[in-house]
Amino acid sequence: MTKEFLKIFDEHYNEIGIATRDDAHDNGYWHEVFHCWLLSQEGETDYLILQIRSAQKKDYPNLLDITAAGHLLADETIEDGVREVEEELGIDVSIKQLSSVGMLRYAIETEKMKDREHAHVFLYRGLFNWDHFSLQEEEVAGLVKVKWTDFCRLWVGEQDTIPIIDRSILDPRQSDELNTNISQANFVPHSPSFYQDVIRLIQPLLVNKGDI
Repeated sequence: MTKEFLKIFDEHYNEIGIATRDDAHDNGYWHEVFHCWLLSQEGETDYLILQIRSAQKKDYPNLLDITAAGHLLADETIEDGVREVEEELGIDVSIKQLSSVGMLRYAIETEKMKDREHAHVFLYRGLFNWDHFSLQEEEVAGLVKVKWTDFCRLWVGEQDTIPIIDRSILDPRQSDELNTNISQANFVPHSPSFYQDVIRLIQPLLVNKGDI
């Protein structure tokens, strides 16, 4: 397997060198990632589309995650990260169609790795149905749709569970992994503050802000 090289940074986003992806995770080097959240605007309601990580993934298989996301390689710009949307979801989109909402700094530390990331966060808002997507099976097992306001209430602690409105599953066995209702435990284990920061960044861009 070809090694992926990443630019590495200090916690204040000062570039300090280059390392392999494995070294970055083993040693806890800060590095860049690209996040794109998809919101489907259907009438007066915004629905958040979440990715189900493939069962083949080394980290966090079968859990709900950002719609499309990935590492920025050492020779890539922030704008190059838009490739993740096409690679994972099969949607041909340009960076001009996305709204930049800011950058988040966060870390997940486990016995296996120290994942410290500077995330460039984007929003892609439109009207989507499952026919728009062609999923990368080794990365994405399926997609689910939840109300944006429900997602917000889940992560600010106002609800313990929220309903899945619709789902598109590549592998029928994956449907057993998710019930009709989902909780925080069904998501990649970022801290609640991570998801709260995502809400804080995206919410001002929405016309139909809802009651949260």
